[in-house]
Amino acid sequence: MADPGNRILRRAVSRNRRRLTIGAVLISAHQICETTVPILIGVIVDSAVSTGDRGNLVGWIGALAGLFTALTLAYRFGARHLLRAIAEEAHQLRMEVSAKILDPRGIETDLPAGELLTVSTSDADNTSELLDHIPRIAGAVVATVVSAAALLFISVPLGLLVLVCTPIVLGALQLVSPRITERVASQQELAGQATSVATDLVSGVRPLRGIGAEQAASSRYHEVSRRSLGATLRAARTQGAYLAASSTLSTLQACGVAILAGWFALTGRITVGELITVIGLAQFLIEPFGLLALIPSWVASARASARRVATVVDAAPLLPAAVTPLPSGPCSVELSGLTYGPLRELDLRISPGEVVGIVAAQPAEGEALVKLLSGRVPPSEFSGRALLGGHPLHDLDSDAARGALLVQPHKSDLFGGTIEANIAAGTTEREHWDDVLRSSAADEVIDAHPEGLDHVIVERGANLSGGQRQRVALARALLMRSQVLVLHDPTTAMDSVTEHVIAQGVRSLRGGASWTTVLVASSPALMAITDRVVMLEGGRIVATGTHTSLGSHDGYRKAVLR
Repeated sequence: MADPGNRILRRAVSRNRRRLTIGAVLISAHQICETTVPILIGVIVDSAVSTGDRGNLVGWIGALAGLFTALTLAYRFGARHLLRAIAEEAHQLRMEVSAKILDPRGIETDLPAGELLTVSTSDADNTSELLDHIPRIAGAVVATVVSAAALLFISVPLGLLVLVCTPIVLGALQLVSPRITERVASQQELAGQATSVATDLVSGVRPLRGIGAEQAASSRYHEVSRRSLGATLRAARTQGAYLAASSTLSTLQACGVAILAGWFALTGRITVGELITVIGLAQFLIEPFGLLALIPSWVASARASARRVATVVDAAPLLPAAVTPLPSGPCSVELSGLTYGPLRELDLRISPGEVVGIVAAQPAEGEALVKLLSGRVPPSEFSGRALLGGHPLHDLDSDAARGALLVQPHKSDLFGGTIEANIAAGTTEREHWDDVLRSSAADEVIDAHPEGLDHVIVERGANLSGGQRQRVALARALLMRSQVLVLHDPTTAMDSVTEHVIAQGVRSLRGGASWTTVLVASSPALMAITDRVVMLEGGRIVATGTHTSLGSHDGYRKAVLR
């Protein structure tokens, strides 16, 4: 089976081949110029210094200056092309991973949010670094070949020493490549898990303090971090040992060339200028030898990251493709024989224009219903039918369905930006702006900050209270003006006065035959403004009526009246 990481790496090379080719040619030219420097110095010694020809010396020094100018320009423009290619490839990979993660159909992956973040950042960057490795490898190979040719011209034994020993050294070092790949992959995976846990802890620090679970959460992170540290140290030890071995072998090879050249000079087989050239080339070859020895480590790191990128990019959609257009006009919601999670053969119809409250005896029942209505559950995981406007929810075009049916989950994340940007969420709708702010009580959040709508919210809304985050998220949902709006516990972090204000605001804003509203909650204030309330218990509907009429139902009183 083909390695998906190799496919990602080949694609990176293919779509950047123009810049990569130009960069590799220029870097190789730079290496040729670098190789030529000791050769030219040897020529100067033999043809100008030894003979005392000053005019010839000046000419050769001018040539040497031109050579340094050429190698500087070659490196500058080569590096510019390569850095551009690396930056563009990393950007493309981040966009591909982000697009896959944000696909409305979802993806089949076990990676938590923190690890997905690591894949879209660190792993994307590591994968794109291959575009830096290839020109370096090409330059090192060219430098080695040119140096070997020069040494063969000066002395066949010196040239053969380089040409024979270099492949042997690289082949020996290549044997440990699989071990490096394995340890680097393990280190990256555990680092992603540590990032994921850290992200969860930071975003949930207030709830953790509220229930006194800081110590348990800290212990969990400590354990994951300890495993990540252990994997990092193992990978570092392996790479360190590899680097030490490669540096030692490369240095020994270069020293061997220099020692043999010294012996040849003493015995008169080469000139003083040729000895200087050989010593210079031997010193110069330490760098390309060392670089070539590092190839397995570099490729191992890039391949491990590319595999993680491939697990996201190649992940199958969670939901099937759907193209059925949504019928025009108000939409009804119908659940027929629905069984999913704790729900058992649930039958429920919500007509256009209704405000329906759903009270679940167990929170899991409400969560299952909300998740299913959000369209995030594959058809293979539930039985029965979920219809929107008379059509199966999963058969509808995703963009049309999301525009007609909006589900606001209990836990809604806010993004870094102003309050206005979080509420608007990209829409230019401003006609009902003031009504939305009042109905969601978000106007109080705005008034509480001197900057008003320009107040900056940090990632996940960590600088707002739980109630303030809920108000901003509710305002965002109401502003979308979707035909069907499902709200899951939108006021759990608010006081009863604010709940009442929001309940009346939602009723006022969502009243009329065009708007259908489903409130999955246990708030008396919210249930009081509904047209009817459905009580779920044991996964089934056990009672239906108004908020007032259900006051005599034991289960309803326990769940709502408090």
